[in-house]
Amino acid sequence: MRIEIARREKLSPAADAALMALAVPAALVVGGAVMAAAGLPPVAAFRAIFRAAFFGGAYALSDTAVKAIPLIFCGLGCALAFRAGLWNVGAEGQLLLGAWAATGVASFWLPADLSSWIKLPLMLLAGAAAGAAWGLIPAWLKTRLGVSEILASLMLVYVAAQWNTYWIYSPWTDRGFQMTPLFPASAQLWRLSDLAATFPRLTGLTVHAGLAIALLAAAVLAVLMRRSRWGMAWRAMGDNPRAAAAAGINLAFHTAVVMALSGAAAGLAGAVEVAGVVHRLQERFSPGFGFTAITVAWLARLNPWATAALAFVFGGILVGGKEIGSQGVSMLLQGSLLLTVILSEGFRRYRLVVRREERP
Repeated sequence: MRIEIARREKLSPAADAALMALAVPAALVVGGAVMAAAGLPPVAAFRAIFRAAFFGGAYALSDTAVKAIPLIFCGLGCALAFRAGLWNVGAEGQLLLGAWAATGVASFWLPADLSSWIKLPLMLLAGAAAGAAWGLIPAWLKTRLGVSEILASLMLVYVAAQWNTYWIYSPWTDRGFQMTPLFPASAQLWRLSDLAATFPRLTGLTVHAGLAIALLAAAVLAVLMRRSRWGMAWRAMGDNPRAAAAAGINLAFHTAVVMALSGAAAGLAGAVEVAGVVHRLQERFSPGFGFTAITVAWLARLNPWATAALAFVFGGILVGGKEIGSQGVSMLLQGSLLLTVILSEGFRRYRLVVRREERP
């Protein structure tokens, strides 16, 4: 008897959905087992996480939504690139550059008393443009010099981090502190709590207008991928780039477009995060949203709406892990989800075949 690994025929949509549906509970089992081995009671930990993130009323859902917003933007950017067969793993760097550009518009490049109806759109545009420019660099290196976009986009994350550090510590520092000055009110995205004077029940709800922008981005990407000629070209690139080139698709052009749009989505994440949450540029304002978004996009099977939904799950993990006082728990659960995604992807593509050897 011999066991072989054979390529599996394409799973049915129902089987594929069931496989992904099992990934989350499987990750919880793996994470719980590791917690138990480390001496942390998994049932109590999960109860605290779910209460803090999802079942703790409006405040819990608001905090989860705040963490989900940058994950939606970055996840959409990753999903778009991956669907076109381009491995943009540098969303974190594009997010950092987007935050930097938005900060410049908010505090340094425009008058402080400029109307929010002008300043906020300009901040978002600047963030998207900076992210797009950072995404175009690996696209150019790939199409012109044959450099892997995986390596180039990942290395640019660290360049972006050092770039931001320079501006935070030197030209833009707030009286020598490790942050920029607080944004003026005109550069801060509106929160639900801003309406508390009229609707007292909204007091303390920090979810901001970035959520509406993120959901709008998901809708636009869903239409673009399914209803446009460019979306068809991108799907063809992802399925078979040689066939796509033979069909007349300009791979270099579409590589640049996809990487720019992917970077723009991540840049928007950075702009929205500094405008809606921290209201300044500082070190480590992102706990790795751009890297977590890779797992979100894959677990969502690169579907824009599923990406938005799963971003809330991961946002809840971030909130819940902080609630029980251990960032390591959040990282553990994210790693467990990543592990189950990889295993499910292997099961989706391959199967074990038992062959009986015939005796002579």
